Amino acid sequence: MKKIIVFLLICAMTVVLGACANSKKEGADSKSGQLQNITIGLMPDVDSIPFIIAQEKGYFKEEGVTVILKPFRSAVDRDSALQSGNLDGAISDMLAEAFAKEGGFDTVITSLTSGSYKLVINKDEKITSIKELKGKDVAISKNTIIEYVTDKIMAEGGLTPEDIHKVVIPQIPTRLEMLQSGKVAAATLPEPMASIAVRNGGKLLNSSDQLGINPGVLIFTTKAVNEKDKELQGMYRAYNKAIEYLSKEPMDNYIDLLIEKGGFPESVKGALVLPQYKKAMAPGAADVEDCVTWLKARQLIQKVYPYKELVDDRFVR
Repeated sequence: MKKIIVFLLICAMTVVLGACANSKKEGADSKSGQLQNITIGLMPDVDSIPFIIAQEKGYFKEEGVTVILKPFRSAVDRDSALQSGNLDGAISDMLAEAFAKEGGFDTVITSLTSGSYKLVINKDEKITSIKELKGKDVAISKNTIIEYVTDKIMAEGGLTPEDIHKVVIPQIPTRLEMLQSGKVAAATLPEPMASIAVRNGGKLLNSSDQLGINPGVLIFTTKAVNEKDKELQGMYRAYNKAIEYLSKEPMDNYIDLLIEKGGFPESVKGALVLPQYKKAMAPGAADVEDCVTWLKARQLIQKVYPYKELVDDRFVR
C-alpha cells in the first residue's frame, strides 16, 4: 500500500513540475513574442520623414518594435488599405478621420503630424494674387486635406471655392506633372512636391503654414490602439527620437536616405523645405472642429463629430 502511495505522489509531483515548467516556458514565449508588428501607410510628403528616419536610424529597433512602412501615392488608396484592415495606421488628416467615422470605420486620431500644403502657380502664369485665380484651373484632390486648404487659401484671398475651376487629380506626382507642363494654372501640393514645383519655376502663392493651419494627423484603427498599446508606445518614443535627430542634423546628412528609402525624387536635393517638426502631440480641438464644420457645410458628413470621438491622445499625454 505504501509503495502505491509513494508511486502516486511521485506521479502527482511529476505532473505539477511539468505544468510549472510548461507555464514558465509559455510565459517566456509570451513575453518574447508579445510585441506585434505595426503596419503604417505613408504618403510622399514631409509628414512621413520622421518615420523613415526612425526606421533607417534604428530607433524602432531600439524600442523593441517592428514597424512596417507602406508607401501610397493617393489618399484614396491609403484610406482603402486602412479601412480594409491592411494597415494599423496611416499618415492622414482630420478630414479622413471624420469620413471614416461617417462610414462606420473604427479609427481614431492619435497625434498631430507636421504637414505642409502649398498653392503653387505654374511658371508661365503671370498671377501674383489669389484674386487673379478667378476662373482658372486649380489642381486638387477632392474632399481631402488638399481641397480643404485650397478653400481656406481662396477665402483668405477674397474668393469663394466656386470662383475657381477645380481639376481633380488624386495622384500627387501626376498633379505636379500637370502643373509643370502648364495643363493647369495652379495646384495645391504637399511638401516636398511643392518645393520641387517652385524650384522648377513655379511660384508659391500661399500655404497652410502661412495660414497657421495644420490638419495633418496620424490615424490608427481602434483595434490597433487597444491591442497594440505597448507597440504604439514604443513607436512614439522612436518617433520622438527621429524628431530630435531632424532638429539637429543638417539635411545633407540624410537627404540621400530619403531618396533611397523614402521614394522621394532626386529633384528634392536643394529644393526640399522642411516644416518645424515637433514631438508627438494631440491636435488642437479648434482645428479638428473647423475641419468637421467644413465637411458638414459641404454635406459630406451628416453628423458633427465631437473632438473626443475623433481623438484618442493616450500615447501623447
